[in-house]
Amino acid sequence: MPVALLALAVSAFGIGTTEFVMMGLLPNVADDLGTSVPTAGYLVSAYAIGVVLGAPLLTGLGSRIPRKRMLLLLMALFTVGNLASALAPDFGWLLAGRFLAGLPHGAFFGVGAVVAARLVSEGRQARAVATMFLGLTVANIVGVPAATLLGQHLGWRATFLVVAVIGLCAMAALARLVPHIPVEAHQNVRHELRALGNRQVLLGLLTAVFGFAGVFAVYSYLSAMTTKAMGFGESSVTLVLALFGIGMTLGALAAGPLTDRALRPTLYGSLGALAVVLAVFPFVVHVRWAALVLVVLLGGVGFMTTTPLQMLVMNKAKDAPTLASASNHSAFNLANAGGAWLGGVAIAAGWGWTSPALVGAVLAVIGLAVAVTAGVLDRDRTAGASRIVAGADPRSRRDAEPGARVASPSGD
Repeated sequence: MPVALLALAVSAFGIGTTEFVMMGLLPNVADDLGTSVPTAGYLVSAYAIGVVLGAPLLTGLGSRIPRKRMLLLLMALFTVGNLASALAPDFGWLLAGRFLAGLPHGAFFGVGAVVAARLVSEGRQARAVATMFLGLTVANIVGVPAATLLGQHLGWRATFLVVAVIGLCAMAALARLVPHIPVEAHQNVRHELRALGNRQVLLGLLTAVFGFAGVFAVYSYLSAMTTKAMGFGESSVTLVLALFGIGMTLGALAAGPLTDRALRPTLYGSLGALAVVLAVFPFVVHVRWAALVLVVLLGGVGFMTTTPLQMLVMNKAKDAPTLASASNHSAFNLANAGGAWLGGVAIAAGWGWTSPALVGAVLAVIGLAVAVTAGVLDRDRTAGASRIVAGADPRSRRDAEPGARVASPSGD
């Protein structure tokens, strides 16, 4: 794999660390700024809203900027957002800093996925994208636990200062390792928006919203489940979160080659496995070793969905994949917010601390149903195009066949 992927992975590590570390620092921030923990929870929402709004907005504004320069600008904005968070004098300014740090998240991964795919030969593109995402998963094993401990001992501001330094290191790596990749001559906002309107792209985004919401219905309350359902002490929470991160990393490693070989089967299999793991979770959570195994499996099968979904929207957007790729991360953050909300509704209704897992299982099944429906519609369309080509005269068939072959890349 090209060494430039390392720069993308380092950037993803910084983004993943700042995205998830706030969940572990909420009590510290609340105490320091004189607010309640539920109110401090808005800091998580502010980041997610930044991702949802920033992905299409910044991608559209940067559609004519060369890819490398765009990556550097986005990482600079990310660094400024974290620095602003570290220096925030009160809760309102910290809320603004978190929103600012979230703005470049989706756009960076959208542009980064396109760059990663263009750095390698055809047939290895999903592995390249998965390599970039490894930085995000490693952040959950190393970055988030370490940053949480740092914040607990030196103050939460120190955490965001360190993340800002990681951002500067990522910018240096991007500048040094990523080659110049020019923007296509036809690339513009209107062209990208037209590609985003593709039915298969929209169904892919809808799959991400429902399917990944199943993961966050549980992950958002995993700390509470560790102490209240699994029976572990508070000191074990970091270990359980790290196990989830290990599962994410294993899932990302497996997703790359599997997606290159067969995109839709990988997506169907990961969503189906996710539904099964979530459905089983409440019934074995009280057996400690089994609960820990399922935490790893949940991270693994949950994150296996990300690479095929990323490649699917990029492939179906064809020659305007950047906005679709970035919008996929808006979909993932809508899944984050929606899954956490529905899981909280189940707990508030008195269904128990493990009830979010059953809610997540239903969401994963809905995501799988959307994915299968999209696959059937796509297969029918492709079959119809093939019949038209077969019925044409030989000269027309010769002209049409190359396009028909391109219509279903990456094992789709």
